[in-house]
Amino acid sequence: MKRMRRLGFVLLTTAAALTLTLSSASPSNSLPAGGPSSGQTPTIVLVHGAWADASSWAAVTERLQKRGFTVKAPPNTLRGVATDSANLRAYLQTIKGPVVLAGHSYGGFVVTNAATGLSNVKSLVFIDAFIPDTGETVNQLTTAEPGSLLAVPDPNTVFDFVPIPNSNGDADAYIKSNLYRKILAADVPRNKTDVLAAGQRPIAASTLNEPSGQPAWKTIPSWALIGTADKAIPPAEQRNMTARAGSHVVSVRAPHLSMVSNPDAVTNVIISAVQHS
Repeated sequence: MKRMRRLGFVLLTTAAALTLTLSSASPSNSLPAGGPSSGQTPTIVLVHGAWADASSWAAVTERLQKRGFTVKAPPNTLRGVATDSANLRAYLQTIKGPVVLAGHSYGGFVVTNAATGLSNVKSLVFIDAFIPDTGETVNQLTTAEPGSLLAVPDPNTVFDFVPIPNSNGDADAYIKSNLYRKILAADVPRNKTDVLAAGQRPIAASTLNEPSGQPAWKTIPSWALIGTADKAIPPAEQRNMTARAGSHVVSVRAPHLSMVSNPDAVTNVIISAVQHS
């Protein structure tokens, strides 16, 4: 009887040790479904565009964090292509390990310039975004195809301008509150777009004619989402830019603020870029 008890104790001890070994071999913070299955998990950096701020990424950020990703959404200063890109580049250089870099709208200009030559940026993601080549400007690309409600003969009919002190005549451009929903987020409830319009961050008007530099998308693979109901950057021009960049493209029925209107689709595109990084 004592021998049987001793044998039972040995079996229980062995099973416990085996369980502990297997448990230690499994990562304690393994990524949920949708994350990369091997290698070092990239940090996802989300860059907002003009007339928005980092909160425009909130629904996407939440979804990515629930899948176990580290997400950063730094402020885009909206002071100029060179200035904004230099600020983002400095930020990216502080991140250890690989990065997947996503930009929305004008944020596409910023990520295109900031990531050039950075070895830790493994993938670019363009969400209803500009994907400029060297020398191209926001105004040039906005008017390259018909359909943008921002492309008007008199900018004063769309924007409210506030002078920037000590700037040699530059001004901050705000989209008029009564036009914000129509231009950027037509299918988002009005009470929500009213809040977005009230908190919009303006872009320095001079930025709209500042030329882009050497593009990162010529050396870094890219993914893109095109909102087919976009009234800010014409979908036809987005298709031209994504084709030129060789981007992996998904099209969805969404307005310009697609990450507010359809955060699931945007999240899935970013995860695709992560899985291939």
